[in-house]
Parts: sequence; structure tokens; C-alpha cells
Amino acid sequence: MAGGPAGSGAGVETKSLFWTVVMSAFAAFGGILFGYDTGTIGGIMAMPDWLQQFVIAGFGVGLVSCLVPMYQSECSPKHLRGAIVGLYQLTITIGALLAAIVLNSTQHRPDHSSWRIPIAVQFVWAAILVGGMLCLPESPRYLFKKGRDEAGRNALARLLTTSTDAPEVESEYQEIMAALEADRKLGSGSYLVRLIREPDCFRNTANKNALRTWTGILLQGWQQLTGINFIFYYGTTFFKQAGISNAFIITIICDVVNTVMTIIGVQLIDRVGRRRLLLIGAAGMCIAEFIVAIVGVTVGQIQSDHSVNLVAQRVLIAFVCIYIAFFAISWGPVVWVLTGELSPLNIRAKAMSLAVASNWLWNFGIGYATPYLVNPSTTGVLGVKTADLGVKVFFIWGSTCAGCLIFTYFFVPEVKGLSLEQIDLLYRESNVINSEKYRAKILAENETFVQHAKGAVLENVEYANEKTA
Repeated sequence: MAGGPAGSGAGVETKSLFWTVVMSAFAAFGGILFGYDTGTIGGIMAMPDWLQQFVIAGFGVGLVSCLVPMYQSECSPKHLRGAIVGLYQLTITIGALLAAIVLNSTQHRPDHSSWRIPIAVQFVWAAILVGGMLCLPESPRYLFKKGRDEAGRNALARLLTTSTDAPEVESEYQEIMAALEADRKLGSGSYLVRLIREPDCFRNTANKNALRTWTGILLQGWQQLTGINFIFYYGTTFFKQAGISNAFIITIICDVVNTVMTIIGVQLIDRVGRRRLLLIGAAGMCIAEFIVAIVGVTVGQIQSDHSVNLVAQRVLIAFVCIYIAFFAISWGPVVWVLTGELSPLNIRAKAMSLAVASNWLWNFGIGYATPYLVNPSTTGVLGVKTADLGVKVFFIWGSTCAGCLIFTYFFVPEVKGLSLEQIDLLYRESNVINSEKYRAKILAENETFVQHAKGAVLENVEYANEKTA
């Protein structure tokens, strides 16, 4: 992310908490690029000469999808971090809606402008993001990691809305540096190896690097396995096959539900908590999807005379919307929040890139496999037989949501209200199941990484003295 002219970390000066929040939240505009690009791809895939544009745009969106939540996590006030990073998912949903509107207005043009106009509009979102980021500070944690302490203190002072010599800046600086030094002692921060036998992102260190990296990777994978993109990539076709006459309108309704409920979900992240929201969301999605599947295979089938059960159709639509609502308040925004929070500073960029790569990999895999799962035709591309599951595919998505519930319970800690350095402390001193208790202890005692390190040194000294005596 650009931190100001020539990456100096300069930019707009402010002492206002409001503008600090705006600075942290503005990066979420990158989600417009993500959502708009994803929505545009779905509309231009059948158009000629689209491959080159897809590759170029995909490169930029891939960078944005990793850097935006990381920048937000490192710059946000800890008590608002969940809501600010959650805005990224909200802007993704808004971007998808904008793409649908633009594509709908250009799809009937008889020339290349039918896909060039949607692609050109994307430059507007990119220009706004670049222009805004030039005015924002670089992440202070990034600057400290690179040894640029003075620039880091300046950026930290701006984000804390105070002067560089203020006690809050010094305290936060000491906290970040203590965690960073502890991190550096455990590894070099490489993707895989410092030595062949010692991978950094996947090492079982005191910081639990391996657990935290794999948690991010699997969280992004489970997010895709909820089946949400089945609705947004294949929803119109699915609803038509289910006998719903105006499938396009139902798809638009699903988009609106997703956007509106994401707005609500963003406000719940720092109130309800990450872990609890994921558990609630997974349980709600699981129940809703099994109801869709059961209704679909019992009373929702199209009859031999092509008649349909209108009540069953309405139940299908209602519970698909309920399922989307549960996703939008939980696994939509919360996964992006946790992806930016869970990794220690020394490997954060690399661990996040692996997690986001997992998101795109599963996104591609599910998008590619879906026609083979649900199409009623005897064979698919290259003569491969399709499963013809139809509405029964929701039994699969319901089962994967049950998997999301189990995964969250055993592998996702509660980190609401903690600084990024306090999250390091939680992973060092507690476990996932007891994370809520230890989080409460950290907040009640206002425990910091520096205090904990000093306490550990005193304990070692006392132990040594006792042993000597």
C-alpha cells in the first residue's frame, strides 16, 4: 500500500479520531474492485477477447484482496477493528451489485463495448483507491518491521491522534517492538524455510505459527465451502431448474439480502465477538440449507405435468435468503477480519497471502465443479457425466456448514477487543477452547506483551535465586 508520496509514510495530517477511523476504513474501498471484478467476470465469460483483461484485472484484485484487510487490521483502533475490516466484505457485496447493474445495461450492445464498458468502469474504482491511499499513512507495524522507527512513530502518532512524543505512542511502540523481537527470535518470517527443516509460516513455535497460518488458510477454504458462491454464480440457473419462473429477480433479491445483512453483520463483530458469530452463522446456515434440500426433494419437485408447488417454492426462496443472511452477518465479514488478525507480524503478509490464495483456489474449484454437480444433462464438458443433483446439492452445503461449526469450535479463538500484540500473547499463553477466559483476563488486567515479558524475566530471576539459595 502506498503510504504517501514516494512511500514516505507522510500524507494527510489529522488529530481527529473520526479521521483515524476514516483512514483505516477507506482501504475497504478495495473491496469494490474485488466484488466488481468478480461480478464482471461472470458476465463477460461468454464474450470474445475477454481472457487478457481477466488476467490483468485478476493480478490487481489478487493483490488488493490480501493487502486491504492486512492494512486495515494494522491501522485500526482495536475496539473498532472488527467493524472496520468487516467493511471490506460489505464493499465486495456492493461491488458485485454495481457489476450486475452495469452488465445489465450493456449486455445487449452489438459490439465489443458490451464488455469493454464494464471493464473500463473498473478503472474508476482503482483510481479512487490509489488517490485515497496516497493520502493515508503507511502501516506503523510495517515501518517498524523494516527498521524505519521514526516514520513508524509518525504514522503511529497520526493513528492515535496525538503527538510523536506522547506516552501513548511510546507505550504502543514498546508493545509492538517487544512482540516483533519475540517473533524474530522464532524465525525469519519466510513462506517455507529459513533452513529446509524449519519452515517459518508452518513452524510449531511458541507463537504457534503453524496453527495460526493453517487457521487462516482453512477459514478461507471453509468460507467458500459454505456454498455461498453457488448462489451468486449459479443461482439464476438453479432457480430456473427448480421451476421458479422469475429466477433473475430472485437472484437480485439474494444480492440485496446479502448487502443489507452484511451492514448489520459489520456492526455485530465487535459486539458479539468473532468466534460466537462464526458459530451462530454456521449453525444457522446448516439448518437453513438442510431445510432447502429436504423441501426440494420432497414437495418441491417439478411434477410430470410441469406444475409446481408454489408454497414449496416460497419456502425454498425464503430459506435460501435466510441462509444468505446468516452468511452475511458471520462467515462473510468475520473471516476477513480474522485473516488480518490471527498471524504474528513477522509472517503476517505471507500467512495472509496463503489464506487469500486458499480463498481463490476454492472459489475456482467450486465454480468449476458446480455444473457437474447440478446439471441435469447426461454428460458435461469432454463427455464427463454430471451428477444431476439439482436441489440435493444443498445436502452437501449443509454438511460443509456443519464442518464449519466443528472447525470454529476447535480452532478459532475469541479475540474481540484485543490488540494484535495481545492476540500474540493469547496464542502463547492459552488455547482455543479457553480463549474467551484468557481474553477476559487480558482485558481485565490490561495485560500487555511488554508486561508479560518483564514478568517472565522476574520469574526466571526468582527461580534462579531460589535454586542458588
